[in-house]
Amino acid sequence: GEELAFLRPERFKAPSCFYSARSAVPPSGSKPGCRNSTSSSQAFFGPKASNSGTRKNLLCQHALSLAVQRHPRFQNLFNLSTPVLLSGDLFTQQLWDSLSQHKAPYGWQGLSHQAITSTLSLLNGSESTRLFAVSRELLPGCIRCAVVGNGGILNGSRQGQNIDAHDYVFRLNGAVIKGFENDVGTKISFYGFTVNTMKNSLISYSNVGFTSVPQGQHLRYIFIPSDIRDYLMLRSAILGVPVPEGTDKGDRPQTYFGPDSSASKFKLLHPDFISYLRERFLKSKLINTKFGDLYMPSTGALMLLTALHTCDQVSAYGFITSNYQKFSDHYFDRMKKPLIFYANHDLSLEATLWRDLHKAGILWLYQR
Repeated sequence: GEELAFLRPERFKAPSCFYSARSAVPPSGSKPGCRNSTSSSQAFFGPKASNSGTRKNLLCQHALSLAVQRHPRFQNLFNLSTPVLLSGDLFTQQLWDSLSQHKAPYGWQGLSHQAITSTLSLLNGSESTRLFAVSRELLPGCIRCAVVGNGGILNGSRQGQNIDAHDYVFRLNGAVIKGFENDVGTKISFYGFTVNTMKNSLISYSNVGFTSVPQGQHLRYIFIPSDIRDYLMLRSAILGVPVPEGTDKGDRPQTYFGPDSSASKFKLLHPDFISYLRERFLKSKLINTKFGDLYMPSTGALMLLTALHTCDQVSAYGFITSNYQKFSDHYFDRMKKPLIFYANHDLSLEATLWRDLHKAGILWLYQR
C-alpha cells in the first residue's frame, strides 16, 4: 500500500493474566484467578451445541452484548445498532451531503457521484443490508465467529480445528490456507479486503501459495471502501463486466471472485461505521500528525470489529499480542520477519484494544 513511514511501536504491557470473570472456574493447569492463554475459545465460551435446531431457543449464555453492558468503559463505546453495511436502501441526498464532507474510507469527498450511486443501486436486496444470508431471527441462538488474522503467532499453533468449529469464519488479505490447515483451518465464510490490500497480497504472497482470492459458493466478500477503486471494482463484480476506468481499468472481477456475480455475494462496509470505529475504538494520535490523512484502522481491525458488531461470540486468532516480537510478521513466512509498524495503521493501539476486550470478556484472543 502507500505505507510511507515506519514508526517505533509504543511499549505496552499486557496484564499477566486474562482470566475472564465469565468463567466460573479457570481451566485446569492455570493459576488461580488466571485463564490459560493457550486454551481454546471453546473452553471460554462453552461447548458448541451440536444441533442448531435446539440452539434457536437457547439464550446465548456468554453473548458479548451482555459483557458489553456490564463493562463501564465499553458500554459507552459500543453501539450495537450502528449500521455496519451500506446498501442502496440507505442512500439519500442527506447521506451524500454528509459523507461528501469526509475523505475515503470515512466518506466520499472528491469521489464521483455517478460511481457511488451506480454501485449502491446494485446493492438493493435485503441481503445487502445484513452480513448473514438469512435474517437474524432465523439464525441459531448463538452465532459463534472466528476472525483469523495473518499473524505469525498462528505458525505451529494447531488451532485449525478450533477455528473451523465456529459457525462463521472471517479471513482477510493474504489468507494462505494450503499447507497451514492444522494451524489456521480451512473454513471461510467472509473474506475482507480493500482492492489495494487484495492486489498487494496477490503480488507479495504468491510465492507462499496465495495465488488467488478464496472462492466458494457460500463465501461472501466484504469490501472496505478505502478509495474509488473499491466502488468501481464492486460495481463491475456485480455486473460481471471489466472495470471501466481508473487504476484497475480492464480488470475482470470474476478472475478474483469467481463466475457468480450476484449482488448477494458482496457486502460493503458503511463509511459511517468505519468512522464510528475510528472515533470510538481506534482514535490514534497519528490522526494529528503529518500522517493523519493516511491513517485508518487495519483490515484485520475492521474485520474483527465488524464481527463484534454482528456475531454473538467472537474469537480472534492471528492478531497482535503483547509478545508479538516472539513471532514472525505472518504465519506463512518462510523465514522470521519482524512485524513492521507503518504510519497508516496504529498496531500498538489495536493490540491494547484486543487485550482490553479480551480482559473484559467481550472477545477471546488467542495467545501463546
